Amino acid sequence: MESFLRYLVRIMKVIFSHRAGASIYISIFFLSAGLFLFFGRTWPVRGTPSTLEARNRSAAATVAGPMPPVIVIGFVGGFIRHDNIVHSEVQLAAGLRKAYPVGVDVETFESYRGENARAKIHSVLDTNHDGTLTPAEKQNARIILYGHSWGASEAITVARELGKDGIPVLLTIQVDSISKIHENDEVIPANVAQAANFYQPDGFVHGQPAIRAADPSRTKIIGNFRFDYKTSPYTCDEYPWYDRIFVKAHTQIECDPTVWKQAETLIRSNLPPATSTNPTP
Repeated sequence: MESFLRYLVRIMKVIFSHRAGASIYISIFFLSAGLFLFFGRTWPVRGTPSTLEARNRSAAATVAGPMPPVIVIGFVGGFIRHDNIVHSEVQLAAGLRKAYPVGVDVETFESYRGENARAKIHSVLDTNHDGTLTPAEKQNARIILYGHSWGASEAITVARELGKDGIPVLLTIQVDSISKIHENDEVIPANVAQAANFYQPDGFVHGQPAIRAADPSRTKIIGNFRFDYKTSPYTCDEYPWYDRIFVKAHTQIECDPTVWKQAETLIRSNLPPATSTNPTP
């Protein structure tokens, strides 16, 4: 109010400074213009706060960006092709794609294609398609990695590389994990929220018996689950004959539906409701 009175006095001085013969219309003009300028710059326009609020919400939404799909990536073992449907890793991926046609991006890669998988993850997370991941795009990541044998080791390696990128991982699942040279499949990096390990201890080739968290305060080890096939009949009839001779137990855990059903349950617990209720084959 004080500022208003001072402003009004200034306007009146201007008015009365004119000679007596000055037009009354000039005086009215000065008074009207002064009042308009004062109130125009000090009073908010009706509806302005809500407009600004809407703009702020829009800007925030632009910064956050749209949520990407959940990314599920499986790695097959050895030198197996990523689309060889004989193998349980590929079958699991196919079942998930059928159950989640939208909202979940499911891919499989060879055990030596970790960099391709990482590039795929970056591409899916880059929702504004500018070629660079923003902090928001990284934090919006929902990633699940699983694999068998060398593929399980590759899953942990990719998780570790994603950690260097500042990208979190929801879950890793290792099935009879065999560490490759220069890879560490025992220690789960701190950017992984949960990790599970399925293994069998028999034969020349047998899996990592115990995984542990690099940072237990950030990573939950769901468990190290042991399976024994010494007395179990060999049912992996579609696998090559040499698998039965040289890596029998290692192959048995790969084609054991009990193991993969548990893995699937863990994966689904981190996914949105399924569109299709068809079970995984």
